[in-house]
Amino acid sequence: MKKIFLVSAALVFCMAVFSQRISKITITGSGMVSDIVIGLDENIQVYLTKDGQISKWGFDRFIGSNQENYIDYLEPYVGRVEYYSQNDDAALRGKVKYIGKTLLTYYPSYEMESLRGKLKSIGSLNMGYYLAYDDKAMTGSLKTIGQQNIEWYASYENEGLRGKLKAVGPTALTYYGAFEDKAFRGKIKSIGSNNFIYYSSSEQYSGSIKSGATFVTANGVKFYVRGY
Repeated sequence: MKKIFLVSAALVFCMAVFSQRISKITITGSGMVSDIVIGLDENIQVYLTKDGQISKWGFDRFIGSNQENYIDYLEPYVGRVEYYSQNDDAALRGKVKYIGKTLLTYYPSYEMESLRGKLKSIGSLNMGYYLAYDDKAMTGSLKTIGQQNIEWYASYENEGLRGKLKAVGPTALTYYGAFEDKAFRGKIKSIGSNNFIYYSSSEQYSGSIKSGATFVTANGVKFYVRGY
């Protein structure tokens, strides 16, 4: 009986730990990150900017279906939602505190200025950031999400690369350079072993994806590449 209890407790713990994860990273037509999406239980999705601000959150009815959420449409979540009150630290007031069973925390006002009010954790996922003494092209951007390291192209890189996503964990991202055809210069070229080819400026559908999947999963992380 004791063994059954321990196994059950371990399963509950594992479910709690793995219910929060990087659900999707969206790369725009210009090669920039528009959203880093954290998936919670109950099909809840939390959209983050590259600097760790919550842009939106809600229920994604496409999860578990055979369709992809191409337009990032979210429905209002009808479960438990709580916010930090006026009695809480000034940097936290009015921010969402609970979505369902998941607690969200933020860096309080006594932290260094560049961190104040930024998302600190979503459930079991802790967020780390590049600080003022880091390269200026990365300063303020997410550095870690849970166990995943996030890298950005530095200020000493080619001008067209600076500040773009360079790697998520072991997955490297590359981009077409400034001397490529104007229809696809700056666009994503590869995610891990997945390559992208675009229609040139002399072709119909100029700049649209010619070869390469719109959705790519690399090392457990899903990337959504907008071809426009």
